[in-house]
Amino acid sequence: MGRSAMVRDTRKYGSITLYRRLLGEARPYWPHTTAFLLLSLLSTPLALLAPLPVKVAVDSVIGSRPLPAALEALVPGPPPHSATRLLALVATMVVVFALAASLHDMAVTLLRTYVGERLVIGFRSRLFRHAQQLSLAFHDRRGTSDSVYRIQYDAPAIQTIVVESLVPLAGALTMLGGMLYVTARLSPRLALVAVAISPPLLLMTALFKERLRRRWRDVKQLESSAQSVIQEVLGAVRVVKAFSREEHEHARFERHSKSGMAARLGAAVQENLYGLLVGLTTAGGTAAVLFIGARDVRAGTLTLGNLVLVMAYLGKLYDPLKTLGKQLATKQKSLVSAERAFALLDETTDVPERPDARPLPRAAGAVSFRDVRFGYDAGGDGDRLPVLQHVSFDVPPGTRVGIAGKTGAGKTTLVNLLARFYDPDAGQILLDGVDLRDYRLADLRNQFAIVLQEPVLFSASIAENIAYGRPGATDEEIVAAARAANAHDFITALPDGYDTHVGERGMCLSGGERQRVSLARAFLKDAPILILDEPTSSVDLKTEGIIVEAMGRLMRGRTTFMIAHRVSTLEGCDLLLRVEGGRVNVVEPPPATPDDCPDHARRRGVAIA
Repeated sequence: MGRSAMVRDTRKYGSITLYRRLLGEARPYWPHTTAFLLLSLLSTPLALLAPLPVKVAVDSVIGSRPLPAALEALVPGPPPHSATRLLALVATMVVVFALAASLHDMAVTLLRTYVGERLVIGFRSRLFRHAQQLSLAFHDRRGTSDSVYRIQYDAPAIQTIVVESLVPLAGALTMLGGMLYVTARLSPRLALVAVAISPPLLLMTALFKERLRRRWRDVKQLESSAQSVIQEVLGAVRVVKAFSREEHEHARFERHSKSGMAARLGAAVQENLYGLLVGLTTAGGTAAVLFIGARDVRAGTLTLGNLVLVMAYLGKLYDPLKTLGKQLATKQKSLVSAERAFALLDETTDVPERPDARPLPRAAGAVSFRDVRFGYDAGGDGDRLPVLQHVSFDVPPGTRVGIAGKTGAGKTTLVNLLARFYDPDAGQILLDGVDLRDYRLADLRNQFAIVLQEPVLFSASIAENIAYGRPGATDEEIVAAARAANAHDFITALPDGYDTHVGERGMCLSGGERQRVSLARAFLKDAPILILDEPTSSVDLKTEGIIVEAMGRLMRGRTTFMIAHRVSTLEGCDLLLRVEGGRVNVVEPPPATPDDCPDHARRRGVAIA
């Protein structure tokens, strides 16, 4: 199981805090949200008008009561009006009110969709930007699957809460006030009976709210865990197939999925139990109003038309009450998603940029380590696993530095500290005499070109991958970089040449081809400091020779850090660092040979025939 599946959030946010922060996220879109709110509020007068034709039909067509004064002008001719004319008025009112309600619903739906999508895109963008800015230490601890889940599946909570909850909540409150006012005008006693169910509804909501919040936290954690299995397995599908572990991984996925299903069923049971209790409570209120209202009609204190109108309004009155209570309880799923999204936003980077950080146009390339100590987080509880201790050395500009040591000794950690992917626990790392932490992060990392043991390519064209470090590079510059990396010939032999798409992680190319594209990217970036992390360890001897020749050209005039397991691979380096037991020792480099590039061999005193 990936580590991300094992990590639980310790941050908890109150509902008011979450609503406040979500409204803050929605602030840039307030004109759209306000328009949606105002349009939604029109549902109240439309709902109040809907039962009116029934009242007219009962009191003035079936009965003998006169039309309400506001409707007299709509019927041609002087009163008393014929039943046919009154029925025509009733039918016209039904059609007009239905048309107005349908047009209103259509406009509300379109605006709700537009506003909701804008909110989700904006929130996702914020989460994605922040996740990229977090340090490698965070991603090492959490993995990528959990962050992907929060960005993709938790971010839509802003749409669910702001657009589908808070705005309808305002509409529900307005509807509630309007219905109470009209019902009270018709029969104050029935209005009082109708709202008597409010205290039980609020009590039930308070009891169910926190219980549902806990259950949905478990559901989200288990869903994220199941996604981590998918991402992990599909990312390593070659290994899974090589060891015939498909059934094992399928069973692991099903196990996580079934745990999530059980948690979702538990949450659904709680939600439906709450809905059942709400339904019984409102049914009790409806029965009480009907019982008392029928008695008032028989006693002559209430007309039959008014009772029909009150009963019609009662459904509209209870709808917002149900909405108010149900949203407070059943929206806990969305509040948990919002909680998880804000937990990601509130993560602070372990590699912060100082407010007064200085710019760095182009470094000379002098590097110094001053008593540097560093360790990795050993499980998120604050303990550190020491990797490097008391590391000190100096590298003049243009020096080729070889770094040797056993697997796990800390070679890659050393250059990761140099590129400020991590900050040291103690000591200083200087570039051109200035602490790395005093530079702007973007400027600092622009000083490095990195070629990894496993080259990282994106699912794009070869040209786009080469130009990744310089997006504005011309076609001529891209081709020149490819030629320098000994990549031009194999690229032009492909059917689409530089427009060939390399597939996910570059898997449409061989290992040697991917490495040469990675070298071309480093050539094009033209950074003053070069980091080569065992770039030839995974290729055959012929390809290694092609890559080594290209690397020789790439290293000219640059401060270079080259990592290798074997000291023999580092022949021709000016300085050799051996990493052992957390210490870095400076040792005498192997002698240069005439096979080294000419300018470097002369600098080492080797004659070139």
